[in-house]
Amino acid sequence: MEFKRKLAAVLAGVGVTPFLVVLAAGSASAHGYVSSPPSRQAFCAQGAVPCGNIKYEPQSVEGPKGLTSCDAGLSQFSELNDDSRDWPTTNVSGKATFNWTLTARHATATWQYFIGGQKIAEFNDGNKIPGATVSHSVDLGGRTGKQKVLAVWNIGDTPMAFYSCIDLQVGGGGTNPEPPTSSKPQPPTTTQPPGTTPPSSSPSAPKPTTTTQKPPSGGGEWAPNTPYKTGDQVTYSGATYKCIQGHTTLPGWEPSATPALWQRL
Repeated sequence: MEFKRKLAAVLAGVGVTPFLVVLAAGSASAHGYVSSPPSRQAFCAQGAVPCGNIKYEPQSVEGPKGLTSCDAGLSQFSELNDDSRDWPTTNVSGKATFNWTLTARHATATWQYFIGGQKIAEFNDGNKIPGATVSHSVDLGGRTGKQKVLAVWNIGDTPMAFYSCIDLQVGGGGTNPEPPTSSKPQPPTTTQPPGTTPPSSSPSAPKPTTTTQKPPSGGGEWAPNTPYKTGDQVTYSGATYKCIQGHTTLPGWEPSATPALWQRL
């Protein structure tokens, strides 16, 4: 929001017509980001990586269409573009399903995915308004090892787009599978939860045995800042809910308030 107010003020100051000012600022009603596999801003929001203001608004990485940066050119989110940081990676196979969480929806032109500046997938929505969550299955083109995917949501009726970078370990060996759910939210860490294969860099590391680490599908209490996958069940306010769309929760996204994400059983 602050970015768009500043943008409108700058454009007005240099004599750009009011129509263009409104056009640039109009995209304020649309916000979203890739919640799983966790994007860099999703990890920031979960507290897995030390970050600045992006941890409060992972959905706000917005800039003009056609950029190739993770921060959309916004200096306040510049840490997202720092590849030297120890960003956690997520294990995937030759294909990955990217789940977008949209906190505000807008007419959509296309969704695009890039690796190393090369477009690997594009989905055309024809300016339709998407649902609260959107998923795309993307073939990674035979790539292996650590890969950074740039995901772009191109808005249909403004010149703006939303950007998310996702760090993947294609073929295994990643440092950050989905974290467990307990009675309190727990951010992702590089420690493997029980029942998963330890990273290849430390094959002899013992598996954690703490009783609080339970898979999200174990019927635990719903918690914010926690990733859930389709089929997971949680309890909230005495009721049981089933996840119908994979996402990472945020405060205010309780199951009773988000029927697009949870089905009451």
